Amino acid sequence: MTDAGVGADLVDVVALERWMDAQGLPPGPVTDGEALPGGTQNLLLRFRRGDRRYVLRRGPRHLRRLSNQVMRREARVLQALAGSDVPHPAFVAGPGEPETGVAGDAVFYLMAPVEGFNPSAGMPPPFAGDAALRHEVGLQVAEAAARLGGVDHVAAGLADFGKPDNFIERQVERWLGELDSYAEHEGYPGPDIPGLDEVAAWLDANRPATWQPGIMHGDYHLSNVMIAPDAPRVAAIVDWEMCTIGDPLLDLGNLLGTWPIGPDGTPGTPGTPAGTGGFIGIGPADGLPSPDELVARYAEHTSRDTAAVPWYTAMACFKLGIVLEGTHARACAGKAPVPVGDLLHATTLGLFARAHTVIAKG
Repeated sequence: MTDAGVGADLVDVVALERWMDAQGLPPGPVTDGEALPGGTQNLLLRFRRGDRRYVLRRGPRHLRRLSNQVMRREARVLQALAGSDVPHPAFVAGPGEPETGVAGDAVFYLMAPVEGFNPSAGMPPPFAGDAALRHEVGLQVAEAAARLGGVDHVAAGLADFGKPDNFIERQVERWLGELDSYAEHEGYPGPDIPGLDEVAAWLDANRPATWQPGIMHGDYHLSNVMIAPDAPRVAAIVDWEMCTIGDPLLDLGNLLGTWPIGPDGTPGTPGTPAGTGGFIGIGPADGLPSPDELVARYAEHTSRDTAAVPWYTAMACFKLGIVLEGTHARACAGKAPVPVGDLLHATTLGLFARAHTVIAKG
């Protein structure tokens, strides 16, 4: 018997069962539904049907302009990664379209559950008590990024997935344009970001002369990986909503730009803004690898030249800082909670401070 209350606020369970039947999936009632944390916008529902468990991923309750396109792209990239050595949630079925009646106006898809934990929420035993295990976790996260960047996106069927032409050359202008667009939010006084122009100018002046296109996650950091519960191994890279064909070294830059380190470059106090001792709270921080160790592990598993890592790190800080400033702008206009906007503005300042540190050392 179907549990009618399972995920009723996220999906029409009866319509979901009909759709799954049409996909040739094993029959039975949908039970044991549980909403999962999965980013700030898109929604996850874990459930059981018969003797198999699934996770349904769909857009937010209040869809944005590109929400459905994002779900279709996520489904496509997960299918393309099947059989690769990139840890990712296994694709099951989809994308399901709004006319199915399953998720209202939202596109959705099904994937297999991932067994593991998110390190940004804290390290469980045995990792919490073993610095060597935490150290290897960090190295494995860097290695997983390298494996993703090593996938031949053309052979994987993703030749038309992005716009790699002049990708690196477009980045500074692209994100400055995004920052300018925040002026449409009434009440936003404009960006108060020390060093904004200096960072932008340095990025333009020091852009890598050559680069190789490939699959990039687009938002690669500790919050977007799952670690296996019993070994220092990445079980899956998750939240693929910003994936595109670009320069995969930006994923390494993003990992370094958000890595919990202190002013001296060593693992620092978790839970404080980037550039002042860490971006993400991960429990005990001692034992984590240094940024140099992350780069070294990445380099062991890639043919890409990592000599310009400082540029990629500063670029990642620049981009992420501008993205987060958007929430601050919306908060000024009453479209987001003010405390959240204030926190993310402080994080933006920390990211730009880290960019300045990287530039000074680079």
